Amino acid sequence: MHDDIPRPESTPEAAPDCQRPLPAGGKALLDRHGRRITYLRLSITDRCDFRCTYCMAEEMTFLPREAVMNLEECLRVARVFVDLGVSKLRITGGEPLVRKNALWLIERLGALPGLDNLVLTTNGSQLDRFARPLFAAGVRRINISLDTLKPERFHRITRIGDMRKVLAGIAAARAAGFRRTKLNVVMMRGVNDDEFVDLVQYALDNELDISFIEEMPVGDIHDRNQVYIATDETRARLAERFALMPSTENSGGPARYWRIPGSATRVGFIAPHSHNFCDSCNRVRVTARGELYPCLGQNDAVNLLDVLRAGGGDDALRQTIIDSMGIKPLGHDFTQQMAAPQVVRFMSMTGG
Repeated sequence: MHDDIPRPESTPEAAPDCQRPLPAGGKALLDRHGRRITYLRLSITDRCDFRCTYCMAEEMTFLPREAVMNLEECLRVARVFVDLGVSKLRITGGEPLVRKNALWLIERLGALPGLDNLVLTTNGSQLDRFARPLFAAGVRRINISLDTLKPERFHRITRIGDMRKVLAGIAAARAAGFRRTKLNVVMMRGVNDDEFVDLVQYALDNELDISFIEEMPVGDIHDRNQVYIATDETRARLAERFALMPSTENSGGPARYWRIPGSATRVGFIAPHSHNFCDSCNRVRVTARGELYPCLGQNDAVNLLDVLRAGGGDDALRQTIIDSMGIKPLGHDFTQQMAAPQVVRFMSMTGG
């Protein structure tokens, strides 16, 4: 550990973009539709120790080492984005904690001036040993993918995963000091829709937040029309068991939250199909190979890796990022892509 790195005491709830101070120089990172970009999802690896059916193929060919940003390049990209006013940074993968020396990077990201929200998305398999150093590095919130509480079903969905490791990771995160840890549940009809109530109860019992996600048509994996469930249907099912009260809370991402009276648990819904949230999109993604995708639902991207390795310095990188905002579309067309996805890259390639 690098004890000379300052650690933030806490991470406040994300403020609305219009209330955030501008970065040095007073210039905000805006797309061509006037939306302010304050949230970067940075993938540090395409590799994973699971093979979830909605994320990747069973037999994957991963990128060679030289095609992936090294950790110093990841840090440089993040630093320039923060200089441009990004205040929330989510580390993703693949599974980010399988990246060798990932903690070296995360410690330095936690020390970036102007970054007030460093978060991590993980499958939870490595948290048992990483939770405490992650908290010490400045990570304050973790999202954990958990689509089922049934061990055999978990193994079928992940193909090679062990649910016991994930549950141990959730417990380790709490013991390390993490609060507002959130479970991410991909809704799949006929696969896990009989467990939604049980998953919310598990979140309540363990003081977790939980978000239900409509599956996105990224990667040609299976017939999503057969498994798709709309947010309204799931919320109606949950309302039969829990008193759901709408909330105006905002974690800085796309989830819209509901509260269960008498508990601290928030129940979120991410609904790119049934309740499109593109008009308020504040996010861009950078993949492990340095591709900047302004929109998850489109194929247009800008190659940052070439800029990083061309020796042009941070000014060239900054200008490339600014120019890339010109290709951020007004919205995706996921609904039209359900039967035949136009985005054929796997979700693990794009970054969580």
